[in-house]
Amino acid sequence: MSVYVDFIQTTRPNKNWKYAKGCHLLADTLDELHAFAKRLGLKREWFQEGNARYPHYDLTLGKRKLAVRLGATEVGYEYFRKKRRVQCTNQ
Repeated sequence: MSVYVDFIQTTRPNKNWKYAKGCHLLADTLDELHAFAKRLGLKREWFQEGNARYPHYDLTLGKRKLAVRLGATEVGYEYFRKKRRVQCTNQ
C-alpha cells in the first residue's frame, strides 16, 4: 500500500472541523485511500473530493500517529503538490 500523511499544520476550525491542527491522508489510488481510512476508523462521508485540490481525508494528530504506526509514509506538502501535478497530467 502506498499511503501518505503530510505534517501537522495549524487549521481554522469550522462547522465541519473543530480542531486547531490537522493533516491530510492520501494514497496512490482511491481504493488504497478508502481501505486505509477504514482501518483508521474514518467515515466515508469525511472523504474530501470535489472542491479539494486532491482526494484526501483530514486527520487529527491522534489519527495521524495511528496512520504512521499502521504504515503510512510521512511526506511534506510539496510532495503532495508534485504528486497531484503528475496525476492531473496523466489523466
